[in-house]
Amino acid sequence: MFTKLIDQYCRLIRVAMVIALTLMVALVLGNVFLRYAFNSGITVSEELSRWLFVWVTFLGAIVAMKDGAHLGTDTLISRLPLGGQKICFLIAHGGMLFACWLLFKGSWDQVVINLETTSPVMEVSMAWFFTCGLVLSVSGALILVNQVLRFATGQLADHELIGIRESEEEPIDAPAPLK
Repeated sequence: MFTKLIDQYCRLIRVAMVIALTLMVALVLGNVFLRYAFNSGITVSEELSRWLFVWVTFLGAIVAMKDGAHLGTDTLISRLPLGGQKICFLIAHGGMLFACWLLFKGSWDQVVINLETTSPVMEVSMAWFFTCGLVLSVSGALILVNQVLRFATGQLADHELIGIRESEEEPIDAPAPLK
């Protein structure tokens, strides 16, 4: 359904992650150099690096969800007949959608609570810090709904019913090896 749009969105997220990681490295190394060489530093370095790290982690979780790269085990699911795998797929996606809702609700509450609170050094609203939970929960829910819609319309291949890959070397769209 929305697979191409999700692919483009994840490419954009990867670019944002690269930019954030580059900025983190520059801030931390610059701060270390300035402290060592000139006994000074970049005031916002630690706080901004911490914020960027949290955002990179949450954005990375979106890409990992889309790629099926999260840790998991398929010991039971891979031994089930196709019908059992389909039932487990729907149950698992229902549970993950519920988890996305809980993350959204908790993040939303934190955003609202922290709208007027500013960070100690950057003096930016702490709501921006907690917005990463909103982005992850909405993006994750859209990825999951897309997978369920692909399942419902018969566009989901049987090997995609098992939502993990055996190894990083295995291509994302390749069927799981027979055991």
